[in-house]
Amino acid sequence: MRPNPFRDHWLLDPDVIFLNHGSFGACPQPVLMAQQAWRDRLERQPLKFLGREIEGLLDTARQALAAFVGANPAHLALVPNATTGVNAVLRSLQFQPGDQLLTTNQEYNACRNALNFVAERWGAEVVVADIPFPLTGPDQIRQAVLQKVTACTRLVLIDHVISQTAVVLPIADLVADLTAQGVDTLVDGAHAPGMIPLQLEQIGAAYYTGNCHKWLCAPKGAAFLYVRGDRQSQIHPLVISHGANDPRLERSRFHLEFDWMGTDDPTAYLAVPTALEFMGALLPGGWPALMQHNHQLAIAARHHLCDRLHISPPCPDSMVGAMATIPLPRGNASQLYQTLVEQFSIEVPIIPFPQNPHRLVRISAQIYNSLEEYHVLAKVLSQLLQETA
Repeated sequence: MRPNPFRDHWLLDPDVIFLNHGSFGACPQPVLMAQQAWRDRLERQPLKFLGREIEGLLDTARQALAAFVGANPAHLALVPNATTGVNAVLRSLQFQPGDQLLTTNQEYNACRNALNFVAERWGAEVVVADIPFPLTGPDQIRQAVLQKVTACTRLVLIDHVISQTAVVLPIADLVADLTAQGVDTLVDGAHAPGMIPLQLEQIGAAYYTGNCHKWLCAPKGAAFLYVRGDRQSQIHPLVISHGANDPRLERSRFHLEFDWMGTDDPTAYLAVPTALEFMGALLPGGWPALMQHNHQLAIAARHHLCDRLHISPPCPDSMVGAMATIPLPRGNASQLYQTLVEQFSIEVPIIPFPQNPHRLVRISAQIYNSLEEYHVLAKVLSQLLQETA
Protein backbone atom coordinates (compact mmCIF):
# COMPACT_ATOMS: atom_id res chain seq x y z
CA MET A 1 0.00 0.00 0.00
CA ARG A 2 1.12 3.55 -0.66
CA PRO A 3 2.26 5.38 2.50
CA ASN A 4 -0.21 7.88 3.94
CA PRO A 5 1.75 10.95 5.11
CA PHE A 6 -0.96 11.90 7.61
CA ARG A 7 -0.52 8.66 9.54
CA ASP A 8 2.86 9.86 10.84
CA HIS A 9 1.00 12.25 13.14
CA TRP A 10 -0.47 9.29 15.05
CA LEU A 11 1.12 6.59 17.21
CA LEU A 12 -0.93 3.84 15.56
CA ASP A 13 0.79 0.49 15.06
CA PRO A 14 2.09 0.51 11.47
CA ASP A 15 1.54 -3.25 11.22
CA VAL A 16 -2.22 -2.93 11.87
CA ILE A 17 -4.83 -1.80 9.36
CA PHE A 18 -6.80 0.38 11.76
CA LEU A 19 -10.34 0.94 10.49
CA ASN A 20 -12.03 1.57 13.85
CA HIS A 21 -11.47 5.21 14.68
CA GLY A 22 -15.13 5.39 15.70
CA SER A 23 -14.83 3.34 18.87
CA PHE A 24 -12.31 5.37 20.89
CA GLY A 25 -10.74 7.75 18.40
CA ALA A 26 -6.97 8.19 18.19
CA CYS A 27 -5.11 11.25 19.40
CA PRO A 28 -2.38 12.84 17.23
CA GLN A 29 1.05 13.27 18.75
CA PRO A 30 1.01 17.11 18.75
CA VAL A 31 -2.21 17.03 20.78
CA LEU A 32 -0.74 14.52 23.22
CA MET A 33 2.29 16.78 23.58
CA ALA A 34 0.02 19.73 24.34
CA GLN A 35 -1.76 17.69 27.01
CA GLN A 36 1.58 16.71 28.54
CA ALA A 37 2.60 20.37 28.64
CA TRP A 38 -0.58 21.13 30.60
CA ARG A 39 0.23 18.25 32.97
CA ASP A 40 3.73 19.56 33.51
CA ARG A 41 2.35 23.01 34.31
CA LEU A 42 -0.14 21.50 36.75
CA GLU A 43 2.52 19.52 38.59
CA ARG A 44 4.90 22.50 38.88
CA GLN A 45 2.37 24.35 41.02
CA PRO A 46 -0.71 22.19 41.71
CA LEU A 47 -2.38 24.62 44.11
CA LYS A 48 -2.03 27.59 41.79
CA PHE A 49 -3.23 25.56 38.79
CA LEU A 50 -6.20 23.79 40.38
CA GLY A 51 -7.03 26.38 43.00
CA ARG A 52 -6.65 29.68 41.17
CA GLU A 53 -6.25 29.16 37.42
CA ILE A 54 -8.46 26.26 36.44
CA GLU A 55 -11.74 28.10 35.98
CA GLY A 56 -10.24 30.59 33.54
CA LEU A 57 -8.47 27.81 31.67
CA LEU A 58 -11.66 25.78 31.38
CA ASP A 59 -13.51 28.87 30.17
CA THR A 60 -10.96 29.36 27.39
CA ALA A 61 -11.24 25.74 26.28
CA ARG A 62 -15.04 25.90 26.51
CA GLN A 63 -15.18 29.01 24.34
CA ALA A 64 -13.15 27.35 21.57
CA LEU A 65 -15.30 24.23 21.71
CA ALA A 66 -18.54 26.22 21.82
CA ALA A 67 -17.57 28.15 18.70
CA PHE A 68 -16.87 24.88 16.89
CA VAL A 69 -20.18 23.21 17.79
CA GLY A 70 -22.32 26.31 17.40
CA ALA A 71 -23.24 26.76 21.06
CA ASN A 72 -23.35 29.51 23.62
CA PRO A 73 -20.45 28.79 26.03
CA ALA A 74 -22.89 29.38 28.90
CA HIS A 75 -24.78 26.27 27.75
CA LEU A 76 -21.76 23.91 27.73
CA ALA A 77 -20.42 21.81 30.59
CA LEU A 78 -17.26 19.75 30.23
CA VAL A 79 -17.68 16.06 31.06
CA PRO A 80 -15.36 13.06 30.53
CA ASN A 81 -17.53 11.26 27.95
CA ALA A 82 -20.97 11.29 26.37
CA THR A 83 -22.22 8.45 28.56
CA THR A 84 -21.56 10.65 31.59
CA GLY A 85 -23.48 13.45 29.91
CA VAL A 86 -26.48 11.22 29.27
CA ASN A 87 -26.42 9.96 32.85
CA ALA A 88 -26.16 13.47 34.29
CA VAL A 89 -29.36 14.48 32.53
CA LEU A 90 -31.30 11.27 33.22
CA ARG A 91 -30.29 11.14 36.89
CA SER A 92 -31.22 14.81 37.40
CA LEU A 93 -34.72 14.71 35.96
CA GLN A 94 -37.77 13.62 37.93
CA PHE A 95 -40.52 11.42 36.55
CA GLN A 96 -43.59 9.70 37.90
CA PRO A 97 -45.42 6.42 37.30
CA GLY A 98 -47.11 6.45 33.92
CA ASP A 99 -44.53 8.71 32.30
CA GLN A 100 -43.05 7.36 29.08
CA LEU A 101 -39.38 7.66 28.12
CA LEU A 102 -38.98 7.08 24.39
CA THR A 103 -35.87 5.72 22.69
CA THR A 104 -35.04 3.50 19.70
CA ASN A 105 -34.08 -0.11 19.21
CA GLN A 106 -30.63 1.06 18.11
CA GLU A 107 -29.80 3.28 21.09
CA TYR A 108 -26.27 2.78 22.43
CA ASN A 109 -26.30 0.03 25.06
CA ALA A 110 -24.69 2.04 27.88
CA CYS A 111 -27.20 4.85 27.50
CA ARG A 112 -30.11 2.45 27.16
CA ASN A 113 -29.02 0.87 30.44
CA ALA A 114 -29.08 4.31 32.08
CA LEU A 115 -32.56 4.93 30.71
CA ASN A 116 -33.78 1.57 32.02
CA PHE A 117 -32.30 2.30 35.44
CA VAL A 118 -34.00 5.69 35.73
CA ALA A 119 -37.32 4.37 34.43
CA GLU A 120 -37.32 1.57 37.00
CA ARG A 121 -36.44 3.99 39.81
CA TRP A 122 -39.37 6.31 39.02
CA GLY A 123 -41.85 3.70 37.83
CA ALA A 124 -41.80 5.14 34.31
CA GLU A 125 -42.10 3.14 31.10
CA VAL A 126 -39.44 2.82 28.40
CA VAL A 127 -41.06 2.90 24.95
CA VAL A 128 -39.01 1.72 21.98
CA ALA A 129 -39.35 2.94 18.41
CA ASP A 130 -38.10 0.37 15.90
CA ILE A 131 -35.77 1.88 13.33
CA PRO A 132 -35.32 -0.50 10.40
CA PHE A 133 -31.94 -1.40 8.95
CA PRO A 134 -31.40 -1.43 6.04
CA LEU A 135 -33.55 1.65 5.37
CA THR A 136 -34.47 3.83 2.43
CA GLY A 137 -34.33 7.33 3.90
CA PRO A 138 -34.71 9.66 6.88
CA ASP A 139 -38.51 9.73 6.72
CA GLN A 140 -38.59 6.13 7.94
CA ILE A 141 -36.79 7.23 11.09
CA ARG A 142 -39.03 10.23 11.70
CA GLN A 143 -42.15 8.14 11.26
CA ALA A 144 -40.85 5.35 13.49
CA VAL A 145 -40.14 7.80 16.33
CA LEU A 146 -43.12 10.12 16.01
CA GLN A 147 -45.70 7.36 15.87
CA LYS A 148 -44.57 6.28 19.35
CA VAL A 149 -45.11 9.71 20.92
CA THR A 150 -48.14 9.91 23.22
CA ALA A 151 -49.55 12.35 25.74
CA CYS A 152 -47.44 10.52 28.35
CA THR A 153 -44.09 10.98 26.58
CA ARG A 154 -41.82 13.07 28.79
CA LEU A 155 -38.41 12.65 27.15
CA VAL A 156 -36.86 11.18 24.01
CA LEU A 157 -33.32 9.77 24.16
CA ILE A 158 -31.95 9.39 20.65
CA ASP A 159 -28.62 9.13 18.85
CA HIS A 160 -27.40 11.67 16.33
CA VAL A 161 -25.13 9.06 14.71
CA ILE A 162 -26.09 5.50 15.60
CA SER A 163 -23.15 3.51 16.92
CA GLN A 164 -24.02 0.08 15.48
CA THR A 165 -25.39 1.02 12.07
CA ALA A 166 -23.51 4.35 11.67
CA VAL A 167 -26.66 5.99 10.28
CA VAL A 168 -26.83 9.78 10.65
CA LEU A 169 -30.30 10.66 11.91
CA PRO A 170 -32.26 13.76 10.81
CA ILE A 171 -31.82 15.17 14.28
CA ALA A 172 -32.80 18.79 13.62
CA ASP A 173 -36.10 17.68 12.06
CA LEU A 174 -36.76 15.21 14.87
CA VAL A 175 -36.07 17.79 17.58
CA ALA A 176 -38.38 20.28 15.85
CA ASP A 177 -41.12 17.65 15.52
CA LEU A 178 -40.84 16.64 19.17
CA THR A 179 -40.61 20.21 20.47
CA ALA A 180 -43.81 21.03 18.61
CA GLN A 181 -45.49 18.29 20.65
CA GLY A 182 -44.05 19.58 23.92
CA VAL A 183 -41.48 16.79 24.30
CA ASP A 184 -37.85 17.40 25.32
CA THR A 185 -35.03 15.59 23.51
CA LEU A 186 -31.78 14.26 24.93
CA VAL A 187 -29.45 13.73 21.97
CA ASP A 188 -26.62 11.24 22.34
CA GLY A 189 -24.22 12.85 19.88
CA ALA A 190 -21.20 10.77 20.83
CA HIS A 191 -19.92 10.52 17.24
CA ALA A 192 -21.11 13.81 15.80
CA PRO A 193 -18.52 16.48 16.79
CA GLY A 194 -15.87 16.54 14.10
CA MET A 195 -17.69 14.05 11.90
CA ILE A 196 -20.53 16.29 10.76
CA PRO A 197 -21.09 20.05 11.08
CA LEU A 198 -22.88 21.03 14.28
CA GLN A 199 -24.94 24.09 15.22
CA LEU A 200 -26.36 23.16 18.61
CA GLU A 201 -28.29 26.36 19.19
CA GLN A 202 -30.03 25.90 15.84
CA ILE A 203 -30.82 22.25 16.55
CA GLY A 204 -32.52 23.46 19.70
CA ALA A 205 -32.52 20.24 21.73
CA ALA A 206 -33.01 20.61 25.45
CA TYR A 207 -29.96 18.40 26.02
CA TYR A 208 -27.11 17.31 23.75
CA THR A 209 -23.91 15.48 24.64
CA GLY A 210 -20.93 14.68 22.43
CA ASN A 211 -17.40 13.32 22.64
CA CYS A 212 -14.25 15.23 21.78
CA HIS A 213 -11.98 12.16 21.88
CA LYS A 214 -13.50 10.57 18.77
CA TRP A 215 -13.62 12.68 15.60
CA LEU A 216 -12.14 15.83 17.14
CA CYS A 217 -9.11 13.69 18.07
CA ALA A 218 -8.75 15.24 21.52
CA PRO A 219 -7.30 13.16 24.39
CA LYS A 220 -9.45 10.53 26.06
CA GLY A 221 -11.61 12.01 28.80
CA ALA A 222 -12.89 15.08 26.94
CA ALA A 223 -16.56 15.54 26.08
CA PHE A 224 -19.32 18.10 26.58
CA LEU A 225 -22.89 18.36 27.78
CA TYR A 226 -25.07 21.07 26.25
CA VAL A 227 -28.06 22.10 28.33
CA ARG A 228 -30.41 24.75 27.02
CA GLY A 229 -30.59 27.78 29.29
CA ASP A 230 -34.20 27.20 30.36
CA ARG A 231 -33.35 23.68 31.57
CA GLN A 232 -30.08 24.28 33.41
CA SER A 233 -31.53 24.72 36.88
CA GLN A 234 -32.75 21.11 36.77
CA ILE A 235 -29.47 19.49 35.73
CA HIS A 236 -26.66 18.57 38.11
CA PRO A 237 -23.47 16.52 37.71
CA LEU A 238 -23.32 12.94 38.89
CA VAL A 239 -20.90 14.04 41.62
CA ILE A 240 -22.19 16.77 43.95
CA SER A 241 -19.29 18.82 45.25
CA HIS A 242 -18.30 22.34 46.31
CA GLY A 243 -20.18 24.04 43.48
CA ALA A 244 -23.55 23.16 44.99
CA ASN A 245 -23.25 25.90 47.63
CA ASP A 246 -20.50 28.12 46.22
CA PRO A 247 -21.62 31.66 47.18
CA ARG A 248 -20.24 33.38 44.10
CA LEU A 249 -22.72 35.01 41.74
CA GLU A 250 -20.38 35.92 38.88
CA ARG A 251 -20.36 32.31 37.62
CA SER A 252 -23.42 30.26 36.76
CA ARG A 253 -24.44 27.49 39.13
CA PHE A 254 -24.29 25.19 36.07
CA HIS A 255 -20.57 25.86 35.59
CA LEU A 256 -19.79 25.98 39.31
CA GLU A 257 -21.17 22.47 39.74
CA PHE A 258 -19.83 20.83 36.58
CA ASP A 259 -16.42 22.51 36.50
CA TRP A 260 -15.35 21.10 39.87
CA MET A 261 -16.49 17.65 40.96
CA GLY A 262 -13.34 16.89 42.95
CA THR A 263 -9.63 16.57 42.23
CA ASP A 264 -9.08 15.18 38.75
CA ASP A 265 -6.85 15.64 35.71
CA PRO A 266 -8.46 18.39 33.58
CA THR A 267 -5.77 18.38 30.90
CA ALA A 268 -7.85 16.48 28.32
CA TYR A 269 -10.30 19.40 28.31
CA LEU A 270 -7.51 21.96 28.08
CA ALA A 271 -6.02 20.20 25.03
CA VAL A 272 -9.29 20.44 23.06
CA PRO A 273 -8.37 23.81 21.47
CA THR A 274 -5.09 22.29 20.24
CA ALA A 275 -6.98 19.36 18.73
CA LEU A 276 -9.37 21.75 16.99
CA GLU A 277 -6.47 23.80 15.64
CA PHE A 278 -4.29 20.85 14.61
CA MET A 279 -6.98 18.83 12.86
CA GLY A 280 -8.38 21.96 11.23
CA ALA A 281 -4.97 22.73 9.70
CA LEU A 282 -4.40 19.35 8.02
CA LEU A 283 -6.17 20.35 4.79
CA PRO A 284 -6.29 23.75 3.06
CA GLY A 285 -10.05 23.97 3.50
CA GLY A 286 -9.91 23.48 7.27
CA TRP A 287 -12.51 21.50 9.16
CA PRO A 288 -15.15 21.57 6.38
CA ALA A 289 -12.61 20.03 4.00
CA LEU A 290 -11.58 17.42 6.58
CA MET A 291 -15.19 16.37 7.25
CA GLN A 292 -15.87 16.19 3.53
CA HIS A 293 -12.69 14.17 2.93
CA ASN A 294 -13.62 11.62 5.58
CA HIS A 295 -17.20 11.42 4.31
CA GLN A 296 -16.09 10.82 0.73
CA LEU A 297 -13.58 8.21 1.87
CA ALA A 298 -16.30 6.39 3.85
CA ILE A 299 -18.61 6.46 0.82
CA ALA A 300 -15.91 5.18 -1.55
CA ALA A 301 -14.92 2.44 0.89
CA ARG A 302 -18.55 1.41 1.40
CA HIS A 303 -19.21 1.21 -2.32
CA HIS A 304 -16.12 -0.94 -2.86
CA LEU A 305 -17.04 -3.31 -0.04
CA CYS A 306 -20.63 -3.59 -1.23
CA ASP A 307 -19.51 -4.29 -4.79
CA ARG A 308 -16.93 -6.87 -3.72
CA LEU A 309 -19.34 -8.63 -1.34
CA HIS A 310 -22.37 -8.31 -3.64
CA ILE A 311 -24.38 -6.48 -0.98
CA SER A 312 -26.67 -3.52 -1.60
CA PRO A 313 -25.85 -0.32 0.34
CA PRO A 314 -28.17 -0.40 3.38
CA CYS A 315 -28.94 3.34 3.43
CA PRO A 316 -28.54 6.40 1.18
CA ASP A 317 -25.13 8.07 0.94
CA SER A 318 -26.70 11.18 2.49
CA MET A 319 -27.17 9.27 5.78
CA VAL A 320 -23.48 8.36 6.05
CA GLY A 321 -20.95 10.49 7.92
CA ALA A 322 -17.40 9.21 8.37
CA MET A 323 -18.50 5.68 9.31
CA ALA A 324 -20.42 3.13 7.28
CA THR A 325 -21.96 -0.18 8.22
CA ILE A 326 -22.50 -3.06 5.83
CA PRO A 327 -24.69 -6.08 6.61
CA LEU A 328 -22.98 -9.45 6.38
CA PRO A 329 -24.43 -12.93 5.88
CA ARG A 330 -25.47 -14.80 9.02
CA GLY A 331 -22.57 -16.17 11.03
CA ASN A 332 -20.49 -15.87 14.20
CA ALA A 333 -19.59 -12.19 14.68
CA SER A 334 -17.01 -12.76 17.42
CA GLN A 335 -15.20 -15.46 15.48
CA LEU A 336 -14.99 -13.33 12.35
CA TYR A 337 -13.64 -10.39 14.34
CA GLN A 338 -10.96 -12.52 15.98
CA THR A 339 -9.89 -13.92 12.62
CA LEU A 340 -9.54 -10.45 11.12
CA VAL A 341 -7.45 -9.23 14.05
CA GLU A 342 -5.30 -12.28 14.72
CA GLN A 343 -4.68 -13.59 11.21
CA PHE A 344 -4.82 -10.43 9.08
CA SER A 345 -4.05 -7.57 11.53
CA ILE A 346 -7.21 -5.74 10.52
CA GLU A 347 -8.91 -3.83 13.34
CA VAL A 348 -12.55 -3.36 12.39
CA PRO A 349 -15.66 -4.12 14.47
CA ILE A 350 -17.95 -6.99 13.55
CA ILE A 351 -21.15 -6.16 15.39
CA PRO A 352 -23.81 -8.66 16.44
CA PHE A 353 -27.20 -7.32 15.38
CA PRO A 354 -30.40 -8.66 16.98
CA GLN A 355 -32.45 -8.37 13.80
CA ASN A 356 -31.75 -9.51 10.26
CA PRO A 357 -28.92 -9.34 8.92
CA HIS A 358 -27.65 -10.47 12.38
CA ARG A 359 -24.10 -9.11 12.05
CA LEU A 360 -22.53 -5.96 10.62
CA VAL A 361 -19.08 -4.71 9.66
CA ARG A 362 -18.57 -1.04 10.54
CA ILE A 363 -15.77 0.89 8.89
CA SER A 364 -14.44 4.27 9.99
CA ALA A 365 -12.73 6.80 7.74
CA GLN A 366 -10.21 9.21 9.26
CA ILE A 367 -7.58 11.17 7.35
CA TYR A 368 -4.86 8.68 8.27
CA ASN A 369 -6.77 5.94 6.38
CA SER A 370 -6.40 5.18 2.68
CA LEU A 371 -8.74 3.51 0.21
CA GLU A 372 -6.27 0.66 -0.27
CA GLU A 373 -6.86 -0.42 3.33
CA TYR A 374 -10.54 -1.01 2.61
CA HIS A 375 -9.59 -2.93 -0.53
CA VAL A 376 -7.58 -5.29 1.66
CA LEU A 377 -10.54 -5.65 4.04
CA ALA A 378 -12.90 -6.36 1.15
CA LYS A 379 -10.59 -9.02 -0.27
CA VAL A 380 -10.16 -10.73 3.10
CA LEU A 381 -13.87 -10.59 3.95
CA SER A 382 -14.80 -11.99 0.54
CA GLN A 383 -12.40 -14.88 1.08
CA LEU A 384 -13.58 -15.63 4.63
CA LEU A 385 -17.27 -15.43 3.76
CA GLN A 386 -16.81 -17.79 0.85
CA GLU A 387 -15.01 -20.27 3.10
CA THR A 388 -17.89 -20.29 5.60
CA ALA A 389 -20.76 -20.17 3.08
